[in-house]
Amino acid sequence: MLNNIGLPGLLLIAVVVLVLFGRGKISSLMGEVGKGITAFKKGVKETNDEIEDGSATKAQDVTPAAEKDKA
Repeated sequence: MLNNIGLPGLLLIAVVVLVLFGRGKISSLMGEVGKGITAFKKGVKETNDEIEDGSATKAQDVTPAAEKDKA
């Protein structure tokens, strides 16, 4: 179904979204998406740095003993 949209269909969708939400709302929404992507990349980089440095703590099983017996 989505294979048949093409460029004219995408442009029509973009115009409809722009009319419904307005330029300001879309601009602020895209800014928030950009901030989220930046924060995600920073978190991934920090995690990779911790793993490379060996400062990451080892995974521990913190399940209570009573809960372990149920499984």
